[in-house]
Amino acid sequence: MNSKTNLLIRTSFAKLFSIIFLVLALAIVFSLIFDIFNDLVDGVGFMQIFLGSINTGIIALAVFELALVIHKEYSGEEAEDEDPVAALRRTIPRFIGTVCVALSLEGLIMVIKYSQFDLAGNLYYPVAIISSTAFLLIALGVFIFLSDKSTRALSVESQSKLLESASATGQETGELHAASFAPDAKKAAS
Repeated sequence: MNSKTNLLIRTSFAKLFSIIFLVLALAIVFSLIFDIFNDLVDGVGFMQIFLGSINTGIIALAVFELALVIHKEYSGEEAEDEDPVAALRRTIPRFIGTVCVALSLEGLIMVIKYSQFDLAGNLYYPVAIISSTAFLLIALGVFIFLSDKSTRALSVESQSKLLESASATGQETGELHAASFAPDAKKAAS
């Protein structure tokens, strides 16, 4: 496939999935509002309504965040020289952060529920959720740390190749540096 067809397909699917996830997030929010209204009418306690609505709201936020990430990353023209690791470093922390907030709140809500109903034997579940959230955050930190190292190494390697090619063509490094980073010859002269 040529690049225009590839871009058209990628953009179309990105918009389709973005719309699907946005509609799902909107449906979850409407479901949340409907559930709150029904619980108020049925006389359910305010704390129960509050705890239940936090779960649903966080899930809606995570689905909305996923729609934004898909739209941002896949529906534009991709730069030819863009590093895929750099693209991942832009989007993954936001999404993982949202998921970690959702998991943390879910674990804390379960602890509150189990403590209210004297179900201390079931605390294994929220402890497992909170532990997995901590592991996910540690894995994200390791990913960011290692990808930063690899990005720096690639940057140093590309700069050394640029300097080697400049010395092979007989340019001085000062001229190469000014010519490489000047966006316009007129702006460089002024």
